[in-house]
Amino acid sequence: MSGKVKLYYFYGRGLMESIRWLLATAGVEFEEEILETREQYEALVRDGFLLFHQVPMVEIDGMKLVQSKAILQYIAAKYNLYGKDLKERALIDMYVGGTTDFMEMIMEYPFIQPEMKVEHLNKIVQKGKNRYFPVYEKILRDHGEKYLLGNQFSWADVQLLEAILMMEEKCADLLTNFPLLKSFKTRICEIPTIKAFLQPGSQRKPVPDEKYVQTVKKVLLM
Repeated sequence: MSGKVKLYYFYGRGLMESIRWLLATAGVEFEEEILETREQYEALVRDGFLLFHQVPMVEIDGMKLVQSKAILQYIAAKYNLYGKDLKERALIDMYVGGTTDFMEMIMEYPFIQPEMKVEHLNKIVQKGKNRYFPVYEKILRDHGEKYLLGNQFSWADVQLLEAILMMEEKCADLLTNFPLLKSFKTRICEIPTIKAFLQPGSQRKPVPDEKYVQTVKKVLLM
């Protein structure tokens, strides 16, 4: 068996994309088993690997981990992206919790019924502009440093950049009234491993399309 990290998920973003982002940021190479059929999923369940019958699953350090939050926390801690003490970890968890709540709304969008898409998108844009991004703008303004934890780069910064880019795909002028977040985005995008992940041909997945939606529904019997 290869020692390389292995991801089990669909060919799409979903809950696995933040894991891809974090591994790529840490410079960790990974391979993927793409789930395309119900039979693949059932085999993982039958073998006892999907404890709660859910993906994503990540094979790392001899473990088969499920539950995306546990996976992300493990990777962040392993690669020194999870703060230096319990207080910093609590702040990271708080910031990541906010971006995760917001990103889950965006992840729902491809699965929304066509007649509800405009309403759902408007809700996402308004919550981004009025609830979530003002918080991160204030955090950056209050301490006047480069990152959410001040001068220390962390998992929280990676997750926030992912959220910004996801939202800009839906609303290109989202950062017009958030100059510090705009500078933050430019700065974080220049980190070499992140810059590489943003290039064509990387393992970053495209905006979810109808094929992705139908595959997820077929595999999970949604």
